[in-house]
Amino acid sequence: MSTSSTRSAPASGAIVGVLAAAGIMVSLMQTLIVPLIPELPELLHTSASNASWAITSTLLVGAVATPVAGRLGDLYGKRLVLNISLVVMTVGSLVCALSDSVTPMVTGRALQGVSMGVIPLGISVMRDVLPPQRLGSAMAIMSSSLGIGGALGLPVAAIVAEKTDWHALFWASAVLGVVVLALILLIVPAAEVRGTGTFDAIGALVLSGGLACLMLAVSKGGDWGWGSHTTLGLFGASVVLLLAWAVWELRRSSPLIDLRTSARRPVLMTNLASIVVGFAMYSSQLIIPQLLQLPKATGFGLGQSMLASGLWMAPSGIVMMIASSYAAKISAARGPKVSLLAGSLVIAVGYALALPLMKNVWGVLAFSCVVTVGVGFAFASMPALIMSSVPPTETAAANGLNSLMRAIGTSSSAAVVGVILAHMTVKVGPMALPSENGVRAVLLVSAGVAIVAALVVLAIPGRERPAAQPAVAPPLKADAASAN
Repeated sequence: MSTSSTRSAPASGAIVGVLAAAGIMVSLMQTLIVPLIPELPELLHTSASNASWAITSTLLVGAVATPVAGRLGDLYGKRLVLNISLVVMTVGSLVCALSDSVTPMVTGRALQGVSMGVIPLGISVMRDVLPPQRLGSAMAIMSSSLGIGGALGLPVAAIVAEKTDWHALFWASAVLGVVVLALILLIVPAAEVRGTGTFDAIGALVLSGGLACLMLAVSKGGDWGWGSHTTLGLFGASVVLLLAWAVWELRRSSPLIDLRTSARRPVLMTNLASIVVGFAMYSSQLIIPQLLQLPKATGFGLGQSMLASGLWMAPSGIVMMIASSYAAKISAARGPKVSLLAGSLVIAVGYALALPLMKNVWGVLAFSCVVTVGVGFAFASMPALIMSSVPPTETAAANGLNSLMRAIGTSSSAAVVGVILAHMTVKVGPMALPSENGVRAVLLVSAGVAIVAALVVLAIPGRERPAAQPAVAPPLKADAASAN
């Protein structure tokens, strides 16, 4: 019997299910606080500006942790680093559950941000322990878990926030963290460590500084002013630090991220596409709740409650899960480039449909599902493109970099959408709310960005071999033994 068949189908299914559950749980952590945003200043006894750090801290730590966790996983074991990330996330959930002021809440949310490396680590674990015939669909589900958890998390968090004390959200996330961690220890085998070299601590520090400056400027620029000395200084510092980091990495024999590998055209173009698709995806998560919840007095708002709007958005998570499985089949038959191109074009079509459909809830549901089909296709194909272009010793680091590019896209989306809606408003009583023209402008920008993503995909060379081919290292017998 070949080693690729040592893992039975049920065992493979359990591994995929547990790792996908970990990815969905991590994405839930990002949306967990969304229903609380309007009430955070009162709940934490602080100003709105200070309360916003409960969101910004997760973003900053997640951006830094993702590439670092990937390299640590390659060097010391992907499952080990994945488990450590989940432990830190669980501790962060407990800190938030016990918080009634801004400082411990920000601290706990920062600890939760460490878990953002779980999804790329999970994809890399799959490459090591699953049989080749299961790998394509498994990676598609894992990669899409970020969007799936985000869509499903909003209604769940809204229900809990409305019906119970808000601390219950974080107690529940801590319990989920313990359960998922236990399942990983019981079901997911520890694969052989294939990475070589040492951990580049200096490179990690410089990269962390550069990313922190960049993400801080993008996420807080709207509050501080895009032309303020603080924002411009942070952008300038990020450029200097990231350039210094690139020079340092190119001179290292054991870099944190192999920039020469990352500069290969398939990897580079896929990462650029990740930024643009991440932008397009997050635009929908920002604009759809506003369409649903804005008062009818605006002339286009649908006047739905927070809970109702979350329920209207929930089907998109299920649609994304289904779409990702179909995308894996297309990738296997035609190559992941085709799936990524199709996904980008479908996203553009979804935003175009939004223009005539945005004034009733069924129309919003329809175009949101079209957009999430495209996102599901795009996210499902990216790991296969990355995996087919990097050596097995760098899979976690490469996937971590790809996830980081996606995070930069989502952060940029939040900044751009925020600027558009802040400058295109309509007066409803004493309040200035986003105008219909502002919302339409966001939809048009998002459609244009999706078309840019399609053009980037066209620059990816040729038909990429699907990741689930014999070139992927099969599971080792030692892995099978460890699962027994």
